[in-house]
Amino acid sequence: MKIYLDACCLNRPFDDQFQDRVRLESEAILLIIKHFENRDWTWFGSEVLNYELEQIPDLDRWQKVRLLTKYVHTVVVLDLEIISRAQQLEALGFKAFDALHIACAEKAGADVFLTTDNHILHLSDRFSNQLKIKLNNPLVWFHEVIKE
Repeated sequence: MKIYLDACCLNRPFDDQFQDRVRLESEAILLIIKHFENRDWTWFGSEVLNYELEQIPDLDRWQKVRLLTKYVHTVVVLDLEIISRAQQLEALGFKAFDALHIACAEKAGADVFLTTDNHILHLSDRFSNQLKIKLNNPLVWFHEVIKE
């Protein structure tokens, strides 16, 4: 299983855990990362992800999130093909960083792109026939995987 997690997934375990959804998504993400640690699944990161994580203003959160990334197996390097694809995705309504993440995941050949961002998921449902990768919420996806 080859997986790409976006920055909101990596931040989720450090968000306020008061809401049930946030807590359950956090647990799913930490379980997914455990599978990366055990090398059951492959985690694709990217230069885009690294750059976005470097922008976290809270030092404590930044350090915690960076610790999670030690289990990234492969870092996708930006190239002109990724930038061009990201521009196509932006034309569909994806924000610049989201488009770059999706383009990186597609280029890596990931099986799934996981995000907790409802806007991205809504757009991915709307334009699924134009995407080369399946996008999903980590909790929903993990629940589907463990049922199999």
